[in-house]
Amino acid sequence: MLAKNSVNLTDGKLETMTDAALARLATLNLALPPAPAPVANYVPYHLVDDMLFISGQLSRTGSGSLLSGRLGADLTVDQGRAAAAACALNILAQAHAALGRLDRIAQVVRLTGYVNATPDFSDHPLVINGCSDMMVDVLGEAGRHTRVAIGVAGLPGGAAVEIDAILRVRK
Repeated sequence: MLAKNSVNLTDGKLETMTDAALARLATLNLALPPAPAPVANYVPYHLVDDMLFISGQLSRTGSGSLLSGRLGADLTVDQGRAAAAACALNILAQAHAALGRLDRIAQVVRLTGYVNATPDFSDHPLVINGCSDMMVDVLGEAGRHTRVAIGVAGLPGGAAVEIDAILRVRK
C-alpha cells in the first residue's frame, strides 16, 4: 500500500505528491497506474510546443487487466463508464510520464472516445462521460474539454473503450 502522499512511478520509485491533481486523485481513493507501453509501432505521447498528444489508451486497469466487451451486448452503460474512467487514468499516467507533474496540464483540449458497441447502441456520450467526469474531478476547470464519442465495431483486444487526448501544457 502506498503512502497517501505518494504515487508509484513506472520505475518503482515513489514521488512525493505536491501537485493538486495527484492530491485530488488520492482523495478519490485512486492512484495513477504505470503508463502503458505501446503495443505496436507508435509512441504513447508526443509533445509539440505547448501541446501534448496522447495516443489512444485502452480500458485497461492499473493491474493490467483489460475491461472488454461490447456496449449493447454484454456491457451496461455503467460498465462502459467504468471502462472510460480507466482510459482517463491511463491518459493521466501518460501525461505524468511525459511532463513529470500533472499540474503542468493547463487544459484538456480534446478527447476522442471510441466505444465498442452494437449497431443499435446509441448512448456513446454517456459512456465517454466516465472519462470526461474523471478529467474534471482530477483537474478541475483545466479538465473541461471538447470531445467526440464514436461507436465502433471493435477495438484492440476486444477493449470496451479507447480514448485519445490532446492537452495544452505549461512550460
